Amino acid sequence: MADVIGSALKRHEDVRLIRGKGQYTDDIKLPGMLYAGIVRSPHAHARLVKVDVSRALKMPGVVAAFTGADLKDEVGFIPTAWIPPDSEMKMTPHPALAVDMVRYQGDGVAVVIAQTPAQARDGVDAVEVEYESLPAVTNPFAAAQEGAPLVHEDIAGNVAFHWKVGGDVEEIFNRAEVVVRQEFRQQRLVPNAMEPRSAVAQWNPATEELTLWATTQNPHIHRLLMSGILGIPEHKLRVVAIDVGGAFGSKISCYPDEIIVSWAARRLNRPVKWTETRTENFTVTSHGRDHVQEVALAGTKDGRIEAIRVKTYANLGAYLSTAAPGVPTILFGLIVNGAYAIPQASAEVYGMLTHTTPVDAYRGAGRPEATFLVERMVDLYAHAINKDPLEVRNINLIPAEAFPYTNPFGLQYDSGNYQGALAKALEIVDYAAFRREQENLRQQGKYIGIGFSTYVEMCGLGPSEVAGAVGFQGGLWESATVRVHPTGKVTVFTGASPHGQGEETTFAQIVAQELGVPPEDIEVVHGDTSKIAMGWGTYGSRTTVVGGAAIHLADQKVIAKARKIAAHKLEVGEDDVEFEQGIFSVKGLPARAVTFQEAALDAYLAWSLPAGMEPALEGTAFYNPENFTYPFGTHIAIVSVDPDTGDVELMRYVAVDDVGVVINPMLVEGQIHGGLVQGIGQALYEGVEYDTNGQLMTGSFLDYAMPKARFFPKFETAHTTTPSPHNPLGVKGVGETGAIASTPAVVNAVMDALAPFGIQDLPMPLTPRKVWQAIASKGGHMHVHDAI
Repeated sequence: MADVIGSALKRHEDVRLIRGKGQYTDDIKLPGMLYAGIVRSPHAHARLVKVDVSRALKMPGVVAAFTGADLKDEVGFIPTAWIPPDSEMKMTPHPALAVDMVRYQGDGVAVVIAQTPAQARDGVDAVEVEYESLPAVTNPFAAAQEGAPLVHEDIAGNVAFHWKVGGDVEEIFNRAEVVVRQEFRQQRLVPNAMEPRSAVAQWNPATEELTLWATTQNPHIHRLLMSGILGIPEHKLRVVAIDVGGAFGSKISCYPDEIIVSWAARRLNRPVKWTETRTENFTVTSHGRDHVQEVALAGTKDGRIEAIRVKTYANLGAYLSTAAPGVPTILFGLIVNGAYAIPQASAEVYGMLTHTTPVDAYRGAGRPEATFLVERMVDLYAHAINKDPLEVRNINLIPAEAFPYTNPFGLQYDSGNYQGALAKALEIVDYAAFRREQENLRQQGKYIGIGFSTYVEMCGLGPSEVAGAVGFQGGLWESATVRVHPTGKVTVFTGASPHGQGEETTFAQIVAQELGVPPEDIEVVHGDTSKIAMGWGTYGSRTTVVGGAAIHLADQKVIAKARKIAAHKLEVGEDDVEFEQGIFSVKGLPARAVTFQEAALDAYLAWSLPAGMEPALEGTAFYNPENFTYPFGTHIAIVSVDPDTGDVELMRYVAVDDVGVVINPMLVEGQIHGGLVQGIGQALYEGVEYDTNGQLMTGSFLDYAMPKARFFPKFETAHTTTPSPHNPLGVKGVGETGAIASTPAVVNAVMDALAPFGIQDLPMPLTPRKVWQAIASKGGHMHVHDAI
């Protein structure tokens, strides 16, 4: 059998998904099922005066209706699962249904349970709620100002936490030859997965067990959190994630809606389903990003960066969501130096509460925010010292011989060749020729620009000891069981929980390569806490890195046992047996051989096994990574800007990424493409807007600009390979690279195109109106000295 790792196999799971044979949570139909509708506050901040469900209870088909008062003594608060150390974090008690106060538009105040979804919606409309509207604050910087409305009356200044990391850089800034300062706004985004969130709960009164089918990225984490919230022992609580139609971080969180239907199913002793509308998805599913960043960079006149300092006001919304506090601290603050050998750095983060939807992880989760600020600052610094931004990058990139490299915050970058990735990207883009063309076009009144992003990210999070040290309230290891059946077919049980990444194919390729079994003979089972050992789910580009490594270790246990069986059958010593492409053979005598399938059958027949060996053939392993992994690369964007309309056209996009060993190049390319679209979407199109009263003004696709395929050129992708030295597969993770690298590359390109007008920075998204207004504010004339 030829090598399977490195082959562009088509996704196994697509056979069912493309044919419409997938099963999603909303497809679940159970006898006697009821349907839930949530009554949601139209106000961002209001006191609940009265919630009257009596009229709803008289509506056709309505079985029950409950308020926060019904739940408060039986359902605990929804906790956060990340408590950054030394941050003086204040908890934000989050009830499943509001009891006395609503704190963001969409906050649930009641639930109506009915025979059909339509009857549930009618019941929701019949609930009478009286509110006392109160002032709201939506901007994280404004929330920190004296006199701002308080989100929680007992949390002064709306500061949920204050976190600092890094050394004292003031002396460096005081003596620096060049200091560049800039404020950035990382606008808020909506993840917008294809499948909205959904939950189906069923209570078994005989066994006192609850089964919850849910759109989750991490079933075991959900089970752990919900056990505490509902008071149901873990072994009596089953969480199942069947096919999940995308998430991008938005299905990490433990949400009120899942708690409500679970409680209602137990209370009514009937299955209850809830599926959000797209409006609810915009309004109450966790949002991403939303930082105000004050950044300063110190350097020399000849282009050497000496220090970077960051102060961030991170908008967390009305409550601290599941992973929210870790995103703007650990995942952001520890890597603001990026791919550069910056000797000193400091980061300070204020976690701010506002009257908005809670903010949590969104593809990249902290790493895009960090990469954006350092990549933009490198360009601004280059402009300040009159150097080419490419030259400044070459001066400051961490050299290949410096790895493993420890950054100013103590992170150890495992491996890399940043100059190699940059060189490969420049092989694709003739930079000198571009600059000549740019100058010629400027003379004709046409403006094109080029932008670079030489990035690094940390992913594949671990080890668990580090997770505990940085306040993550869980482990970051992963589990796997590889079970070989008597016929040699294989079932893989993984604690990771894929939801669109193609891991059913990737994991099968790992097993196929190592056991010599055809990929079509391998089944991958995931997402069901009753079938699988404890696992920590899928997020942070950890699935292949950590989950795949656990499968590799389980494979090795299977091979070791099968080798003993083969040696016994061949009547030779175990050390005399070699294994290659599914065949155990005697060294030097390849004709004397036992197939992997024959060894598997012998393991189950158990007619003649080595003395003391147990029957059957399977291996279970738990992998706790030694370190994060650090993918990197160079992305180059080329844009044109029409000064008469402000329209930005993305003309070319080149992405050279290094994600370590590539298991399936087609899936890697697909992940990069998806990330690019989301990152470019942030740069040019997407952004959440609230009005001063906390009303969501971008609550539908009519108002929130989702990018379309026709907006993009054909992406030009390539890769370099520096395997992770500590990961047994050499992989590094790819799910977030595109979203991390692309946003600053595109913004840098637009600013390069606008340089003749004296424009150095604009807040995202760079919409035509915003760009046109900036050009108009400069009189529409280019600055001749900038164009020379």
